[in-house]
Amino acid sequence: MPSRVDDLIDRRRLRRKVTFWRVVALLIVAAVLVAVGQWAAVGAGADHIARIRVEGTITEDEDLLDTLEMLRKADRVKGVIVTVDSPGGTTVGGEAIFNEVRKLAEAKPVVAQVGTLAASAGYMVASATDFIVARQSSIVGSIGVIVQIPNVSGLMEKIGIEVDEIKSSPLKAEPSPFNQTTEEERQMIRSMVLDSYDWFIDLVEERRPLSRPEVQALADGAIFTGRQALERKLVDALGGVDEAKARLVEQGVSDDLEIVEWKPNDSSSSWFFASLNPLWPQGVAGIDVDAVLKRIGGDRMFLDGLLSLWQPETSLSAN
Repeated sequence: MPSRVDDLIDRRRLRRKVTFWRVVALLIVAAVLVAVGQWAAVGAGADHIARIRVEGTITEDEDLLDTLEMLRKADRVKGVIVTVDSPGGTTVGGEAIFNEVRKLAEAKPVVAQVGTLAASAGYMVASATDFIVARQSSIVGSIGVIVQIPNVSGLMEKIGIEVDEIKSSPLKAEPSPFNQTTEEERQMIRSMVLDSYDWFIDLVEERRPLSRPEVQALADGAIFTGRQALERKLVDALGGVDEAKARLVEQGVSDDLEIVEWKPNDSSSSWFFASLNPLWPQGVAGIDVDAVLKRIGGDRMFLDGLLSLWQPETSLSAN
């Protein structure tokens, strides 16, 4: 015959199990409600103007690219505002987003709205739209290319470290931070720089009402305020989201439509957290983790390849 103590232990275990499954059930219901709400708002809901942000260091962000494709295919989206606030990033990332925004702009009206900064690859993305609005004090430009090569050979010599290399040819894995850059290596990198520079100039010439000589005069890496950029035809108007919407209205989008923000889902998260993404808190205990990482440059720590980045913090960069 079981003792009273055994009965108490069994009841406590049962209560724990019941409590656990109640919490799980509540979380599932919450996820379903959020998913249904999102679907109703932007899937089967009313017509609207979509707003999507391109912020921080630009990379070949598959989630962002997928969202841009969804915007292009969404019948309820009648116009799009692309808010750009970025110092740039990888050149490949900028190119990928540029191409996807161009596809979007061919399907429906798209306007760029510059926040604090649209430099280098950030400006590349903004130029993919057919109209750019910037604040008077926004920072715009940084068209140009630069490659920076660190050299730690002196430090290695002081601390007694040597690097032995066995490679198939002299230019393999060069330039290297472990030795002095040779003239042959400089010529190789300069050829890449000039090719990327010409490509960037071609892109701006194609997208802006500027002749090639005018673009070349601006493509010295300089940055401009929004007012200066307007004078130089790098942007089309001054203002913010209201002015961006007004431009969409001029293109035939109804002024009565609401602006709905679309956010890329994080494919690295589980389906449950991804479904909560539009309403998920931006931080833990009041701390915005993403903002902190961006503030300390954490989103640039793992960049690789040729970059289009204003004030680069990595060794290989292009402005």
